Amino acid sequence: MSSVPARSDIADEYTWDLEDIFASDEDWEAAYEDIEERLDDLRAYEGQVTESAETLLSVLETREELMRGVANVASYARMRRDEDTRNQEYQALAARAQSLASEAASAASFLEPELQALDRDDLEGFVEREPELETYEHYFDDVLRMKPHTRSAEVEQVLSELGEVTGASGEVYNLLSNADMSFPVVEDPAGESIEITLSNFTKLQKRPNREFRRTVYEEFYDEWAGVRNSVGAAYRNSVKADRKHAQARYYDTAREAALDSANVPIDVYDTLVGTVRENLEPLHRHAELKRDSLGVSELRMWDLYTPMAGSEEPTIPYEDASEYVIEAVAPLGEEYQERLATGLESRWVDVYESAGKQSGAYSGGTYDSQPFILMNYQDDIASMYTLAHELGHSLHSEFASEAQPYVYSGYEIFVAEVASTLNEALLTEHLLDTLDNDRLREHVLDEYLERVRSTLFRQTMFAEFELRAHEIEREGGALTPDRLDEVYRDLKGTYYEPAAIDDRIAREWMRIPHFYRAYYVYQYATGISTALALSRKILKEGESAAEGYREFLRRGSRAYPVELLGDAGVDVTSSAPIEAAISEYDERLSAFADLR
Repeated sequence: MSSVPARSDIADEYTWDLEDIFASDEDWEAAYEDIEERLDDLRAYEGQVTESAETLLSVLETREELMRGVANVASYARMRRDEDTRNQEYQALAARAQSLASEAASAASFLEPELQALDRDDLEGFVEREPELETYEHYFDDVLRMKPHTRSAEVEQVLSELGEVTGASGEVYNLLSNADMSFPVVEDPAGESIEITLSNFTKLQKRPNREFRRTVYEEFYDEWAGVRNSVGAAYRNSVKADRKHAQARYYDTAREAALDSANVPIDVYDTLVGTVRENLEPLHRHAELKRDSLGVSELRMWDLYTPMAGSEEPTIPYEDASEYVIEAVAPLGEEYQERLATGLESRWVDVYESAGKQSGAYSGGTYDSQPFILMNYQDDIASMYTLAHELGHSLHSEFASEAQPYVYSGYEIFVAEVASTLNEALLTEHLLDTLDNDRLREHVLDEYLERVRSTLFRQTMFAEFELRAHEIEREGGALTPDRLDEVYRDLKGTYYEPAAIDDRIAREWMRIPHFYRAYYVYQYATGISTALALSRKILKEGESAAEGYREFLRRGSRAYPVELLGDAGVDVTSSAPIEAAISEYDERLSAFADLR
């Protein structure tokens, strides 16, 4: 039987090196206890923040030192847990780290309300008296911007302490889907038994045997049917928590609260949904082309991930994928390329799936550590693109952490998804330009089309689903699994009009973990449209545009996302980058059709 290996069976070179954060669990424990003891140092400043410029600088530095420590503790615990989500020892470490983060946020909760007692002239005076405060000018601007949505120090403390509780729905969902749920074992056409997992489901849906795909699809979604009430309750309470939190900060909706945290106008969300809705014809054309390529009379849900390329999908070993990605990012400059290559050699990446490992992929790490990437590499083209994607996040972190002080070393998801999908765009261009293997080129073009389909169109569909779910809850409707199924099925039918919609696909919302981060998914869609625009600019203009892009990475969060991307050359408040991305997708649909 083809089963998932134990982590102990994975060679060290294919696992991440978390000793870059803590050499041992004992060192983690010591750091945890040190932070816990020093939180009183921060609390001691309550009521004194604006006494003098020197005091303000001191409290900001004290908070940053503690928050850097919390980030290290939390990152290590999370990644140890994600190595095997069944490991209760690391579940406990992660839970303790989350509690510490909540306690630290509570300890610091007085800072911004006290700052907001000042006006801009007061803060400018502080900066004049203490020049080191100049570093914080954008931070001060953001704090004052949020004044209408900041409560008293007492209420802010309560909200901070409740953060651990209000996030519980996502934690419950994560443990249910990754640790407690198990999916059936199915037999493939060769007679091999294969265990379905969250990580390999999509890959199995690409298999050429249609009856096998159908079996996998039905078994997978039937398993979700058995936990629909639990997942429904988790999501319903997550939506409620989002609304209550928004109300506590004087927002009308959770969407306003989510977008305002990054100072992204609501119109950006509405422009995305409206523009994609008006341009569904290329997506419908893709579905029709897939139906014809597969030679079926009706496209079914178990056909959606199947490659249109006629030949069997090539195997892409991890080492080959790494080389392709290194070569592909050459247009971003030697510095970028060398850093990426060094990262791959320095155990940034936890490469392969293992029993109990967190599904999916992400880029992590802290200001004080190297980046870390969780993968579940499947030796296929999709995994190669995921590697490029996560390396985009990691290089963003590297450039920002090196160039910025801690306060600006992070970045909003809105810009993060540009850095990741730009690497994907460059990978596509590189492979199509250089490969002499026609079979692989055909699969690369197919993968590009799938990436745009799933990132621009599918994530926008998710954004619509999320908006509708929140509207139902806000209007007092019953957010039951049946109602969520109904909403999702309706959207799936609109977006995939040429395909047959069945009852099982209505449950797809249940397997999307991103819904537990309110209004997160739309940023994948804005990210890919912006990234495609920037990649075209870099490939056309060369080093000048590449340097502008590297400067965008270096700036971290020193400006708001709309400004950062505008300076890099893309107006994200306009429909233009979305329309251009859809146009490029349509052109490449024609290019693929010409190959048939």
